[in-house]
Amino acid sequence: MTRGRAALRILAAGAAVGGAAVAWGSLVERRRFGIRWETVPVLAPGSRDIVVLHLSDIHMAPWQADKQQWLRDLSLVEPDFVVNTGDNLGHATANSAVEYALEPFRGVPGAFAYGSNDFYGPTPRNPLKYFGGPSTHGGGGARPVELDIDRQTAFFESLGWLDVNDKAHAIELRGSRLELFGTSDAHRDWDRLDLLPTNVDEMRSDVPWSEDEDGPAPVSIAITHAPYRRVLDAFVTQGADVIFAGHTHGGQVQVPGVGALVTNCDLPRRYVSGLNKWEHRNHWSWLEVSAGLGTSIYAPVRFSCRPEAVVVTLTARTD
Repeated sequence: MTRGRAALRILAAGAAVGGAAVAWGSLVERRRFGIRWETVPVLAPGSRDIVVLHLSDIHMAPWQADKQQWLRDLSLVEPDFVVNTGDNLGHATANSAVEYALEPFRGVPGAFAYGSNDFYGPTPRNPLKYFGGPSTHGGGGARPVELDIDRQTAFFESLGWLDVNDKAHAIELRGSRLELFGTSDAHRDWDRLDLLPTNVDEMRSDVPWSEDEDGPAPVSIAITHAPYRRVLDAFVTQGADVIFAGHTHGGQVQVPGVGALVTNCDLPRRYVSGLNKWEHRNHWSWLEVSAGLGTSIYAPVRFSCRPEAVVVTLTARTD
């Protein structure tokens, strides 16, 4: 065999492997929905567990019946609380599909923070541009379609979920006191970190237990879509015990042995998904970043990065 023929065979073999990987990622793995289970010890000693279902980056399109049914079946987890970290819509006519998928969670308390894809539909873009840094709004000169965010907000609130987009709330759940605060999408610079301290202070001064010194200390839950470092640092400063975020898609395509190549924000790649600790000025919070459940309809591929929902059990500390 000549060197030329050997080289051609090697190239052909490489192309075949690459084609198989693309086929797997686009036809199989992006639909292999799974649950990741985590435990976070943040509740007061002796507290009952709180099961939190974390949903993120659904990017729903009307024809994705398998995703809709899988989301409905998540109600079998019987969560005590739902955290939704945004980018629910992936198509201009997807509201009905999202509503159908999430209707089983009606009456389950929850909180939500939006991503830009809850406001604007996806546009075609060159995926190689992600390697040049976080993506920008729009792509290829295409004008994004405005989505029906008012309808989505009304639906989420009808489920019993609280809006934490640059807002703060407090609730009691299963005997624990929970502080909930968040931001709008930092990926679009919509986060109002200037409002965060005031929002948190006002929430803490208005809660029914503000003068109860004998009850358990509240647990602070911070929620945002895109985990930019400035937002995570601000949450730690405000005393967040656990932070929930999405946006990264877990890198969407990971290289075995290497991991994610991008995070689509300024978050270091080692935090691209999963449960970690985020430190800032000698303080830290638990950081839970979901790899999400969907992709843009213009980039329908995942590799070595299954779509996921996350079930986080908040449990009692042992101190």
